[in-house]
Amino acid sequence: MYISFADFQKVDLRSGTVVKVEPFPRANKPAYKVWVDFGNNIGIKQTSAQVTMHYTEQTLMGRQVVGCINLEPKNIAGFMSEFLLVGFPDTKGNVCLVTVDPNVENGEKLF
Repeated sequence: MYISFADFQKVDLRSGTVVKVEPFPRANKPAYKVWVDFGNNIGIKQTSAQVTMHYTEQTLMGRQVVGCINLEPKNIAGFMSEFLLVGFPDTKGNVCLVTVDPNVENGEKLF
């Protein structure tokens, strides 16, 4: 199924840097609470991410990532998720995060 370029542009994927990570024991599956700085115009947003198989709190800190920032906020086990951290599944279904190489300014829009 094809979508128009105009429809693709509605998906707001932005670059950001992880600035805070905490364990999320209340989540149904192993997860972290993650805060990402999307630059001055957007600011810091929080999300829950099931990325514990490939990443530790330490390896996430300072990592530049990609997030979809215009999805409707979602309450996950009492924690408000404000964006979707995007990635691909490995062969076992564990999330491998989309990153930026080389780094770009926080808040840049994917096009």
